[in-house]
This record gives sequence, structure tokens and C-alpha cells, in this order.
Amino acid sequence: MKKATTGLVRFCGHAVYLLLFTTLLLFVSSSAWAQFSISGSVNDADGGTLPGAAITIEGTYKGTFTDAQGAFQLSNVKSGPLSIRVSLLGYEAQSQTLDLTQNATLSFRLQKTAVAVDEVVVSATRANQKSAIAYSDVTRKDLDKLNLGQDIPQLLNFTPSIVTTSDAGAGVGYTGIRIRGSDATRVNVTLNGIPYNDAESQGTFFVNMGDFASSVSSIQIQRGVGTSTNGAGAFGASINIQTNKLEKKPYAETNISGGSFGTRKVNVLAGTGLLNNHFVLDARLSKIYSDGYVDRAFSDLRSFYISGGYYTKKSFFRLNVFSGQEQTYQSWGGVPQELLKTNRTYNPYTYDNETDNYQQDNYQLITSHELSKNWRLNVSAFYTKGKGYYEQYRPNDKFSNYGLPNVVIGDSTISRTDIIRRRWLSNDFYGTVFSLDYNGFGKLTANVGGGWNTYQGGHYGEIIWARIAGNTTIRDRYYNDDATKRDVNLYAKAFYQFTKELNAFVDVQVRTIDYSFLGFNSQLQNVQQDAKLTFFNPKAGLTYTLNDVSTIYGSVSVGHREPNRDDYTQSTPQSRPKAERLIDYEAGYKIQTAQLAFTVNAYYMNYRNQLVLSGQLNDVGAYNRVNIPTSYRAGVELEAGARLAKQLRWNINATFSRNKVRNFTEYLDNFDTGLQESRQYSQTDISFSPNVIAGSQLLFTPAKGLELGLLSKYVGKQYLDNTSNESRKLNDYFTNDIRLIYTIKPKFAQEIAFTILFNNVLNELYESNGYTYAYISEGRVTADNGYYPQAGRNFLAGVRVRF
Repeated sequence: MKKATTGLVRFCGHAVYLLLFTTLLLFVSSSAWAQFSISGSVNDADGGTLPGAAITIEGTYKGTFTDAQGAFQLSNVKSGPLSIRVSLLGYEAQSQTLDLTQNATLSFRLQKTAVAVDEVVVSATRANQKSAIAYSDVTRKDLDKLNLGQDIPQLLNFTPSIVTTSDAGAGVGYTGIRIRGSDATRVNVTLNGIPYNDAESQGTFFVNMGDFASSVSSIQIQRGVGTSTNGAGAFGASINIQTNKLEKKPYAETNISGGSFGTRKVNVLAGTGLLNNHFVLDARLSKIYSDGYVDRAFSDLRSFYISGGYYTKKSFFRLNVFSGQEQTYQSWGGVPQELLKTNRTYNPYTYDNETDNYQQDNYQLITSHELSKNWRLNVSAFYTKGKGYYEQYRPNDKFSNYGLPNVVIGDSTISRTDIIRRRWLSNDFYGTVFSLDYNGFGKLTANVGGGWNTYQGGHYGEIIWARIAGNTTIRDRYYNDDATKRDVNLYAKAFYQFTKELNAFVDVQVRTIDYSFLGFNSQLQNVQQDAKLTFFNPKAGLTYTLNDVSTIYGSVSVGHREPNRDDYTQSTPQSRPKAERLIDYEAGYKIQTAQLAFTVNAYYMNYRNQLVLSGQLNDVGAYNRVNIPTSYRAGVELEAGARLAKQLRWNINATFSRNKVRNFTEYLDNFDTGLQESRQYSQTDISFSPNVIAGSQLLFTPAKGLELGLLSKYVGKQYLDNTSNESRKLNDYFTNDIRLIYTIKPKFAQEIAFTILFNNVLNELYESNGYTYAYISEGRVTADNGYYPQAGRNFLAGVRVRF
């Protein structure tokens, strides 16, 4: 791992120096070219002003937005031929070419789109240039470059502050994502504005939607609390996914890919285009399979997506139906530390059907209606049905664990036997979300929105086989635990342009939760319990435009998050943990020139009552999470895109942070005494929170249609718990991938793209996730660590044909 550390020093050092050098070179060299300005106005067909329209010089990073009067200005524009593009949500984009030899004044008149556009549905919950928060937009084009069968978290790996992991080690199956060190249970995920996080665990399981990325038109990642949205509290970030995008022309597409570890993917997509100027139908059918890097860790994923829509000039209706069916061999046991050097693909499970089996069906009815020139109403209804189980072979398990009496045979009493069990989850999740959007086409834009949803989850276990059956029958249910959770939220947002340079936003949300579940009472009896919570989440920020190339912003936001299912069911009302609170401070600076786009964002995330594992047994004997009074994350995120030459582009990001628990108490089981011992710590690192995360994409286009890319990722060391103990950590790692994309446009097809992705070409041996259990035995502290190794050198290759 010393190589990886040395690699980081070189990587980060060279990155910073090259970025500074490039920036200096661009500013210095600008004086060598004639510089002019382009100003103008953007209006609608009736002559009304259009504030907020995006003005870009195509093929460069330079751009701006129209002000409250619909005016714009671009300074220091290099002379020569160029193309100006103007776009605004709900209007047809326009481009105008000119040969700039002097200052120019342009005027644009945008026509309203012939039919309503799908993007208006997610606009209320997405950030924009005036939101004063950190966010990244990922387009369908970006996803297509990497979409060879791996899950959505893997496709987002090179965006800022993100760390991804895969249980099977190959990026297919159960994958995870952390943003700014916050795990998936703290990342709010919405699909077309509709909540997707599991209501009880608050996790996100993309394995249930294999190849979903092929039906995605765009993704926005908001880091920190972000804007108010629907569903689980955003405690580290939000991922806002949009599927629907109107394809006006008919199309057909197929993607075929394969590679290491038996990974293969095939899909077929088709759409009718806009029929009779009103109707559209889109569909996708996919299958993905991978043996996994870890022994027996296969994934078998099937999915489909169907979407039908009816469009008019002012309204549209969309019905989305999509479903995923997965079977994965369990690999969540990890690899013991002592086997990492000799058997990195070790899987502790050997039973041939030690599998996870689940199907999830999603139904979304999405509508949008223009009430007037200034007002739009978006209303959606949804229903998600999930059902499945995981099967386990349990050697020498106790009858008492299943509420069964011991078996007496003659003079012998048998208390244990080998058992195969299935643990089932059957759930129904339904509700509605809405937003009422106001656009004053001047100083004020605003949204009022919210949602209501109900989750009904059935949890039960079955014994399907026992070596010594005793008083059992096949499908014998040994537990039932139903839960109901209701979630209601309302939010209001407003953006106000005080001056040409200064914009302010305010965003307030009220969220209420009512959760009913089977839990322990003070007599340690399992009885129905209830938890009711109300959260108030205000946010506010300012954006100030310094000139036509640079902007500064700052914001403060409050977020709350309720405990998850295990926190409630494995405690009594007396020991039940409190909800978490976060105050998030963000400030940043952006600059965009023709050759350089650069953003620096500083953040301070102050947590109160953050929930962590401490090793302490609670009053029902469970290792439950506990509230720690204060902790924080403080960091700086750097993001840049530079055109180093006509054929060479470099996109880079880096996050440098401190993630600390101010005071932490660890509890260790002492097997010598049968008791627990506590140890005190201060200013330790929050678990799974690297101090450095960096990503780089160096892209070279030596010929038309050919792109070569060097994709690099560095993740600093992470601790497995909150003690900062060097014997319980993930080492830092530095991976490099090489990507080749060759695109042709023959007469018989719109496009054929060939992609080859060589992953981890330097064969870095690394682990991206793990766990630890520390205890005292024979007077010494011992830690049993488990790790999730990721694949060494491997490849994926694919072809995409679009007609």
C-alpha cells in the first residue's frame, strides 16, 4: 500500500500544480488573442422577457444566464467563428453562429415547446445555478460511456466526494455508495421526484433494478442537506434520478456487453416517438449476469421498463411501469483479515442455495399541467410492491432461537440441529407527491410541494428443513413482524433577485413520521410500539454574480433523520435512540471561461445525536446504535474541467476533509469476566470517512469518433469504527482504468458505439468496505476484521447500436 500512498502524493501534487499552471496559462495567454464581448437579450415569441435562460458558447466552458430583464453579456470572448446556444426549460433551444471580429449584440426569440416537457416534474426538487449548494449533473451521455452492466453507484464513481463498493467485488449485484462519508441510508434517492429509499432501513437497493441506468435521462447529485425533497432525510447527499424524457422520433437500440468474471449484459430498447403529436410509448427489456469476483458471488438480474405518455401543449400524463427480479449468492460475509493475502476471493458460505431472491414492481403515474403562463401543477401517484427472501443454512443452531422445544429421544435431550431458513420481506409502498410552481419571469420564482406515503412491511421467517425436525413442519413460521410507516412532508421554496448581481433563496420543510412496529416494552415483551416524529428543516442562501465568468455563494441548511427499523425494534421506549440533526454550512466560488470551469466548495456539517455503533449492549441485549452528542465533517471540494488542447480535456475533482467525533465511548465484551468494559476517546475519525477522495478523467480524441480515457480514483484510508485504531482500518487505494470508445454513424443506423473498459490496469489489491468486532480475551484486546476485496485487473467490452 506504500505504492498507493506514493501514487496519491504524485497524483494530487501533479493535479494541483497542473491545474494551477493551466489556469495561469489560460489567463496569461488570453492577452495574445483579440477579445470582444457579446451581449443581447432573450424573449419569448410575444416579446416577453425570459430570465434564467442559459447562454453557452458551444465547445467551451464559457456561459452565463439572462438577468431579470432577459439580458445577458459575455466578456473576453476570443475572436473567430463560434456558435451561441440559448436554452430554457419549456422552450425550444436555439443556436446562432457568427464570426466574431468586433463586439456583437444578439437577440433571441424562443418558441414554447410544442408539447410539455418531462423535466418540469423534477425541477421543484433539483438545484439550479441560484441554489447556493454543491451539486453535480450527470447526463445520459455520461452514463452511456460506462454503462456496460455495472450498477448505478459504480457509474457515479468519478463524481466528487463519492466512494463506491461492491459485495461481490465486480460492481454487479449488491453495490453501495458513500458521499462525503455518509452511507446509503443517509442519501436521499428519488425517481422522478418519487421516494425510493426503503422506508424502514432507509437504504437504497439498486440491485432490485438491474440495468435501470439504461432508462435514465439524467441524474443530479446534491451534496450535503441540499434542497427540500420527498422521502428519507438527506443527511449526506441526495440523488435525484429522472427517467422520462420525451423522444419525438421513433428509435430502437440494443446494448450487448461482456467481460471478466462471466459478466454479460444484453438489452433491447424501443420507442414509438410522438404519435399524432400526442402519444408516446417507450420500452426496455434487460438481462445481466455475473459470476462475481468473490467465489460463488453470482448475480442474475432481469428487468423491464415500459412508459406510455399522452402530451398536449400545456399538459402531459406518463405511466411508468418497471420491475426488477434478482437472485444473488450471498457474499456479505466478507473475507477475514488473515485470508486477504492467501485467498482474496474467499466466501464463508458453501450451501448451494445461500441466495437472496427479490422482485420489486414499480408503478408511477406522473402528470403536469400548465395552469397559466406563470403557474404549473405537477402531481404524481405511485405504488411499489416488493417481495422476496434470503435463504440460509444454519449449522448447529439452537431450537430456542426459533421458539421450538428441545427434542427428547430416550434419555437424550437435543437442543441444537442444522436448519435451513428463509427470511421473508413483503411490502407495499404507495402515495403521492406534488408541486405547484410559480415563475414570475422576473424577480421571483417559487415552489410549494410535498408528499404523502404509506409503507406496510411484512417480515416473517420460515423453517424449510431441519436435520432433526422435532415438533416442526415445512414452512413453519417462527416469527411474524408487520410494520406500518406514514410519512408526510410539505415544503415551500422561493428565489428572489434583489439586484442584477444578488439572488437569495429560502426553503422550509415540515416532515412528520408515524411508525408502528413490533418492539420490546420495559418488561422485555414483544408488543406493538409506536413512534411519532415531527421535523422542521429550514434552508437559506445567497448567490452573488461577480461578473459574467465568476460567482460566489453561501447557504445554511438544517436536516433531520429518524432512527431506522433496527434502532426501534431492538430497543425499548426507554432506550430508544433520538433522531439525528444536521446543520450544514456551504460556501463556494465558481468560474467559467472558454477553456476552464472551476468550482471550490467549502462545507461544515455539524451533527447532533448522530447514530453510531459503539459495541454497547442495550437493555434488550442488542448491539444497537447509540447517539453521540456532537460530531462534524469539514472539508473543501475542488472540481475542474479544462481544455488543455483542442483534442485533450481533463476533468478532475478532489475532496479534502476532517470528519471527527468529539467524544466517543467504546464498549468491549470481556470474555474473561463476562462483562463489558468502556474506553474513552476524543477527536477520533468518523468511520468510513476518508480525509482525501480524488477522481480524474483525462480524455483524448485523436480522431473523429474516437475517445481514449484514463480514469483514476484515489481514496484515503478509512477506519472501520470510531476509535481511529490503526489495526481496524481500510488502507488507502489508487486505481486506474483505461477506456476506449469508437463511434461510427453508418447509413443504416443512427450510431454504433464500441466501448472497451480496462479496469484497475495496475492490478491494485484493495478493499473498499469492511467491518470489525473488538473484544477482550486473555487480558488482550483483539479485533476480528472482515473485508470486501475488489477485483484486480479486469475488463468489460460492449457495443451499442441505435437505429
